[in-house]
Amino acid sequence: MKKGFFKRTMISVIAAGLMLTGCSSGEKASDQPKGNTNVSLENVPERFKDGKEVKIKVIRKIGGDDHTAQFLAGAKEEGEAMGFKVDVFTANGDTAKFHDAIAQSAEENYDGFIISHGDDAATVDAVKNLVAKGKKVVTFDSNPDVAGAEGVTLTSQDDEALAKLALDQLVKDFNGEAKVVYLWVDGFPPMVRRNNVYKEVLSSNPGIKEVGRFGVAAADTSVQTQNAVAAMLNKHPKGEIDAIFATWDAFAIGAARALKEAGRDEIKIYGIDVSNADLQLMQEQGNPWKYTAAVDPKLIGAIDMRILAKKIAGEETPDTYDLEASLISQEQLQTSKDPVNMVNLANIVTGWGQSSEFEEEWMKTLKEYYKK
Repeated sequence: MKKGFFKRTMISVIAAGLMLTGCSSGEKASDQPKGNTNVSLENVPERFKDGKEVKIKVIRKIGGDDHTAQFLAGAKEEGEAMGFKVDVFTANGDTAKFHDAIAQSAEENYDGFIISHGDDAATVDAVKNLVAKGKKVVTFDSNPDVAGAEGVTLTSQDDEALAKLALDQLVKDFNGEAKVVYLWVDGFPPMVRRNNVYKEVLSSNPGIKEVGRFGVAAADTSVQTQNAVAAMLNKHPKGEIDAIFATWDAFAIGAARALKEAGRDEIKIYGIDVSNADLQLMQEQGNPWKYTAAVDPKLIGAIDMRILAKKIAGEETPDTYDLEASLISQEQLQTSKDPVNMVNLANIVTGWGQSSEFEEEWMKTLKEYYKK
């Protein structure tokens, strides 16, 4: 075989390969737009016009509960709707794993991060390291000092409002005279804020007396809480506990199970946070969980993702943002003819799960472009 023929054949094969892949020299197939070409991207920020992959990492310290699952789902769905690749990780309360995940991911080619429940000083340093590497960062329910890092947004549920909604209802229901069990864990910024309200309510309502407390953040929080509350019930017979204030739905779930097993339906639960599992419990006839104050965790994840997208686009974002809280009653839920879940809860609670905050027109365009 002649060398000229071999050379011409190889050139033809290479040319055919280039035409098949649709790539010019120096481009990767993954860099090409994969959306609906009938939708114009003219009005979107430059960063999103070329079809290059945008990679996001969501890292959450706590886990093992439905609230975490909803939060991660909200962030992932919102990001993927805009064409982003979104990876999620939960450390299930393991501080070492949480920080290892941030450190390892900082060395990878992520454009932005959502960091959830980073409560310690090490989180502030980790976030500053991400910023130094050119990463965009949004944090949720984390050490308030992260808001001091340049370009970082700290988002939170309005924890003071959550605690006040639940506690004001408790005070009203018992006319300011009640013996309560307090389920709370220290060390987390949102818990600190909720505890401040609790102390204020007790100070201004001397008829509200604390008779016991318990709190632990772990993968099996509900189980440990159930056991702890069961022990309290053995210690305090009927008439010695009127209500339980649970500052986290994982606490309320455990408490509700303990009360049901002990037949102590005279005790009422006032909680914070909500999930599908919570709603199912609250709708049961005779369940002690009467009220819960909450922000839609899926919406939190979605809004955090929108803020992060604005950062990647180079747009202005706030240093802090609080999400509005709602109070959900068992009575409201039980008036529904159909079982109430996180999706149709909006039919019961006005405005639930809906917000146009930080949703720019160009985001809607991206969602239309990448719509499946």
